[in-house]
Amino acid sequence: MSSKVAQTKGDDLSHPAKTFRKYFKKLQSAGIQWQSKTDPINWLEHSLSSLGCMLSIGFMALLSTHYGVPLMIPSFGASVILIYTAYHVPMAQPRNVLGGHFISAFAGVLIYQLYSNDWWAIALAVALAMSLMTLTGTIHPPGGATAFIAVYSGQNFSFLFAPVAIGSIILISIALLINNLSSIRKYPQYWL
Repeated sequence: MSSKVAQTKGDDLSHPAKTFRKYFKKLQSAGIQWQSKTDPINWLEHSLSSLGCMLSIGFMALLSTHYGVPLMIPSFGASVILIYTAYHVPMAQPRNVLGGHFISAFAGVLIYQLYSNDWWAIALAVALAMSLMTLTGTIHPPGGATAFIAVYSGQNFSFLFAPVAIGSIILISIALLINNLSSIRKYPQYWL
């Protein structure tokens, strides 16, 4: 009976060699060739992204240092790269930036408050953050680092608002100003 169930799902577990071949075939390239550059650099766009990055990271460094959590700078830094270089993708939209960081901070603080900052608590917090972001449709990869930081540095629930929510709002605000200076960019693509 178990082989019937396996066959209905497309896998034949009774033939391990066949299963392994199928698994490793997934690791092969789909035949798409990667190209390092296809378009010439638009220096105006590149300059706008650089300006936005510099302003955003400057404000995040001030904010994170003011609140005594300098470890937040790398997490916000990853957000900045998304906001200015992949501004059109869902993970860079305001809902995902604010929601992803906030939900991840909540997961991290909750796990720290319930357990500790042991290695397994950090892993649990990041996994919980990933699950919550997925369930709420607010996937923002830098949020994983926010959850890590909350546990690792032993934060309380005020961390959700300062520096996380305030920092996210500042990032979004600067991105709204800088990204929309360009005639070819539109940010955000959506709000909610």
